[in-house]
Order: sequence, then structure tokens, then C-alpha cells
Amino acid sequence: MRGGWGHKRGFGGPGERGGRGEGRSRRMFDGGELRLVLLKLIADEPRHGYDLIREIERLTGGAYAPSPGIVYPTITLLDDMGLIEPRQSEGAKKAFAITDCGTAELDANRALVEALIARLTALGEDRQKTDSTSLRRAMGNLREVLVNRLRAVDVDDDTLHQVVALIDEAAQKIDRL
Repeated sequence: MRGGWGHKRGFGGPGERGGRGEGRSRRMFDGGELRLVLLKLIADEPRHGYDLIREIERLTGGAYAPSPGIVYPTITLLDDMGLIEPRQSEGAKKAFAITDCGTAELDANRALVEALIARLTALGEDRQKTDSTSLRRAMGNLREVLVNRLRAVDVDDDTLHQVVALIDEAAQKIDRL
């Protein structure tokens, strides 16, 4: 897997390092960036916490969904800062809408907000390219064959070297496509 933010890396605030147990080596959002993303999504339409989690998951093509443990405290912070306010909503869920101060905050950080949303969208597009059913099936087949063959008692060094050479050859051919 390549490094960088666009490859199954999580985002969030302090302590938020990944989604769905995947690549946890780097945060996708630093500092107040998640705050700005949530504020932008609330500005688009009033939302409650679960809506925000699902919208980020939708934008990333399912590659990442922030945990409630980071989203709800961030919503509380935005509310405490006067950037959002609760609205009447159906049921027990409390929807939030942006305030004038929140709009000013978004305007002051417009370029960063656009870059953050673009990052989410790019992650979703990348996920679409690499997450086809047939590709997952083929990779799963390769993994199973390797595990079964290499667990065999009679695997010698020569066989192991042949397997490695075949994998390297396949990788080179794919790279040339």
C-alpha cells in the first residue's frame, strides 16, 4: 500500500487514527480539520451526528467512517463555540444547523475546507477504482492458494523461490498495463 492520506487512512481529531481497522499509520485530519468538515456538512443541510458519520462514509466510498467517539464531542465543541445550534427535528436525534458565526468560520477557511472535502472525495474515487468485486475475488483466490500451498509440509526452498518469482512476475506485468 502506498503511503499518504489517500489510501485507507483514517481521519479525525486527536486520537482518531483510522476507520474499520484499516491503515492506521497517519491521520487524515489534523487539529481542527474534522471540525471544519463537520461544519461544512452541517452548512450544506442541518444534520445530526449519525448523518455526519454516514455522509463522510459516503464521500469516502465506505473507506472511512469516523467514530461516534470523535464526532459527538466535536459537535459539542462546535455548539459550545457558537458555530452551530440545535434545530427542531423529528424523533430523539438532535439536528444542528450552522450559525452566522459558523458561516464566517467557513468563509475564513474556504480553501482548506474545499481541500478537505476534495480529499474525502478523492479517497472515495480511489476506493471505487480498487474495490471491484472481481479484483477482490482474484486477490482472495491468490491468498488462499498461497496459504494452502505454503502450509504444506513438503515446501522446500526451491518451491518457495518459484512462488516468489511468479508473484514478482505478475506484479511487473500488472505494473506495465
